[in-house]
Amino acid sequence: MIDPSQLRQNTEAVAANLARRGYHLDLESFAAMETRRKALQVETEQLQAKRNTQAKAIGQAKARGDDVTELLEASAEIGRSIKDKSQALDELQHKLDELMLNMPNLVHEGVPDGADEASNVIVRQVGTIREFDFQPRDHVDIGERFEGMNFADAAKIAGSRFVVLAGALARLHRALSQFMLDMHTADHGYREVYVPYMVLSEAMQGTGQLPKFADDAFEIQGDHQRFLIPTAEVPVTNLVAGDILDAGELPLKFVAHTPCFRSEAGAYGKDTRGMIRQHQFDKVELVQIVRPDQADQAFESLTTHAEAVLKALDLPYQVSALCAGDLGFSAHRTYDLEVWFPGQQAYREISSCSHFSDFQARRMKARWRNPETNKPQWVHTINGSGLAVGRALAAVLENHQNADGSVTIPDPLRPYMGGQVLISVDG
Repeated sequence: MIDPSQLRQNTEAVAANLARRGYHLDLESFAAMETRRKALQVETEQLQAKRNTQAKAIGQAKARGDDVTELLEASAEIGRSIKDKSQALDELQHKLDELMLNMPNLVHEGVPDGADEASNVIVRQVGTIREFDFQPRDHVDIGERFEGMNFADAAKIAGSRFVVLAGALARLHRALSQFMLDMHTADHGYREVYVPYMVLSEAMQGTGQLPKFADDAFEIQGDHQRFLIPTAEVPVTNLVAGDILDAGELPLKFVAHTPCFRSEAGAYGKDTRGMIRQHQFDKVELVQIVRPDQADQAFESLTTHAEAVLKALDLPYQVSALCAGDLGFSAHRTYDLEVWFPGQQAYREISSCSHFSDFQARRMKARWRNPETNKPQWVHTINGSGLAVGRALAAVLENHQNADGSVTIPDPLRPYMGGQVLISVDG
């Protein structure tokens, strides 16, 4: 969540910032709640002071042997008033907490203005789009030719928006995730972690998935309220929830390969063909926990780490800076990596790299101790896909396909494929 003191002290500036992303902060309503909150706090404190004074008076009266009946009745009345004020204050504070939990992050000053993806700004384009001397197929046609990508069998098992991979394509999917993990640990200095695939509601709230995106989550019935993870961002970032980290521990850099589960609420009718938008998909996720002064550089470096995978696989891509209106709820700033799909003649997102400032840290209560002040301060969190494995598989199939229907396996993946160079109908 954003800094409550900043909201109270600079309400109009915060409202103007949030308006850039299309969020309307009702200034009149917020001011009224704040005025009422302050009044209730003052009234409660005054009543508590009055009760303390009354208690002393009762004690003195008893010591003198005086009748304290009236004093006791007055004290009881003060107690009832304190209870009523405290209850009203708790109810009002709950409303303010709900407002804060549903309020998106502030927008970084470098984020371009705009209402939707049409206003996103291309930062750079990398790689050369291949010119085919034949009509390129999309990944669904390629996968079905190999009898290695089956949506019908998946639908029998789980319904729509699932896939069964088999044979060389299943192995290629595994190879991609292993290659990404090895690159990020060996070349980029991330520590690999294995994390739970289901989390408590507190973890979902910590990274901003709850309460805002409850409809997009798969909830598990059981002894506790748990959710299947929509991304490894949730369990990995929450590794530092409630912690006060030493300055020497930062930055922390984690990488995890997990399945991800999303209901895709509101996305029906979009990307229904192929592996672009599934209820279950794999990702290799990068997470950095850093000091505030490290955050901007960490955001840029994490983005280049995700880009390195695309470069190694010889996949043309572009980096887009999301405009204010297209930012995710928790994001302070975001770059999308969009890989070229020849079968669709379009760039499609394969990674979203975001800087969250202290937004998630405040929700998780994750801090570091500043040695200069010896006081705890909020960490900043950064994350991004490095990469989405299914989309990477689809991009490899489309960009490295051949006229005879085969697919050339990119050099870095061949060791993970037993030295295999081609995937073909004949195997």
